[in-house]
Amino acid sequence: MLLVVDAGNTNVVVAVHDGTGWRGNWRIATEPQRTSDEYAVWLLTLLGHSGLKRDDIEQAVIGTVVPAALYHLRRLCRDWFDVEPLIARSSLDWGFEIRMDNPDEVGADRLLNALAAHRKFGGPLVVIDFGTATTFDVVHGDGAYVGGVIAPGINLSIEALHRAAARLPRIGIGRPHSVIGRSTIPAMQSGIYWGYVGMIEGLVARIQAEFAGPLKVIATGGLAPLLAEGTAVIERIDPDLTLDGLRMLAERNAVPTLTRDRVRTLDGD
Repeated sequence: MLLVVDAGNTNVVVAVHDGTGWRGNWRIATEPQRTSDEYAVWLLTLLGHSGLKRDDIEQAVIGTVVPAALYHLRRLCRDWFDVEPLIARSSLDWGFEIRMDNPDEVGADRLLNALAAHRKFGGPLVVIDFGTATTFDVVHGDGAYVGGVIAPGINLSIEALHRAAARLPRIGIGRPHSVIGRSTIPAMQSGIYWGYVGMIEGLVARIQAEFAGPLKVIATGGLAPLLAEGTAVIERIDPDLTLDGLRMLAERNAVPTLTRDRVRTLDGD
């Protein structure tokens, strides 16, 4: 089975694929200094609840936008599952061209979303990922990654609003019944929700105009279903897009073989 690790700025998502489907999907808050042993205690317990054993894991792949977390996640794979993980990097075989001035600057999550979205839905398309940042990634009809947009995520905007304005409370995210708020909290909720819907619609329209053609719009991330309620621009929601991208990347690339010499020489990378 394949162990898939998607380490984002907010959460680390770990999943297991048995070759035909996902057997489990779990998340834990991202803490860059969380040790491999701490990860193992958490993960092995969850594997057991799902009827899986440590020996079931034969390969592993890691995608992360948090470099400081990579060391401990790699050690988790080596020390607890005896596998050398494949690390998602721009230098791997993605099966498509990365048409960027500096491909190494592109976050692994954005390339993984592009890979999975094009394989599953065809192109051209734009993938919107509602994570710590809200990203819009444009994929050509031939599958090439051609760039995109990075905007602050909704939770970041809510926290900044609360911290910068002394009299504004911290609010939750929800779809307001009306745009015009008749008290402070509904007004803030409207600004956040409908403001982001407006940003989605406006940026997709501008991307399509610059691309000079229609684009399928695929959304992923925890807030995708909520925001899709407020706009017809989003055509499909795929919550497992990044995980599927990691699985597909592992299929395209040879997974490294663990050797004790390799462990000694790569411990610090």
